[in-house]
Amino acid sequence: MPDFTNPLVFLLATLVMFLVVVGRYFVIAGLFQFWFYRFRGKQWNSRSLGKKKEGNTQFYRELKWSTITSLIFAFAGTFTAILWQKGYTKLYLNLEDYPLWYMPLSLLVSMLIHETYYYWLHRWMHRPKVFKLLHKVHHDSSTTSAWTAFSFHPLEGILQAIILPLTIIFLPMHVYVLLFQLTIMTFSSVINHLEIETYPANFHRHFVGRWLIGATHHSLHHKQFKYNFGLYFTFWDKWKKTESPKFSSLFEEKTNGFAKENKS
Repeated sequence: MPDFTNPLVFLLATLVMFLVVVGRYFVIAGLFQFWFYRFRGKQWNSRSLGKKKEGNTQFYRELKWSTITSLIFAFAGTFTAILWQKGYTKLYLNLEDYPLWYMPLSLLVSMLIHETYYYWLHRWMHRPKVFKLLHKVHHDSSTTSAWTAFSFHPLEGILQAIILPLTIIFLPMHVYVLLFQLTIMTFSSVINHLEIETYPANFHRHFVGRWLIGATHHSLHHKQFKYNFGLYFTFWDKWKKTESPKFSSLFEEKTNGFAKENKS
């Protein structure tokens, strides 16, 4: 087992993690952007980035910040490996250490912790002075795209990166569950920033769908600022009454409009 505290090993491990994080992000964001631009082009164009030049400017800006964020996440990953190697975490490798049913349970608990942390962090970042320092970079994309998903100021990137290392200090998680959650995070962030709704009509009324955040839900946050602060789930927004009153009507407009276009 390599010693991650060795400076050379630390840098090499961080480089490998960076390539994994940025590669996974670019592949997922690129595929979603191409697929939904290609097959839901009319809906995209009706809420597009505007002129081509402005869209290109936003794309390159988001690409820059997303690359920096991926590097921050990579450093967080190497730091987590050091914590694990030194015995400071509850991360485990042996499947027999805990029953198999605990694996999905630990994923759910970790996601609920992450959701709670992010909701309140997000609301704090919308305080005027904090917003200008930390969160404005992300909101420079008022009309979002898949590339907005990781477009954060470095300080916000650090705040987002610390929650999982902190969680596994006290919550036992199998390494595969941790990696699965990281993948869910990337998919969720890309989907939520697509602007084009990926869920089917009436999904926002489904007993599962009503608790999941999607593109319409989060796009309203980028336009209205004072609503829809959640990450994966809507329960904090519903409980604290910060869900946009325009969400249902806009979701229906987007999904029903696409359904009609698809039939014609």
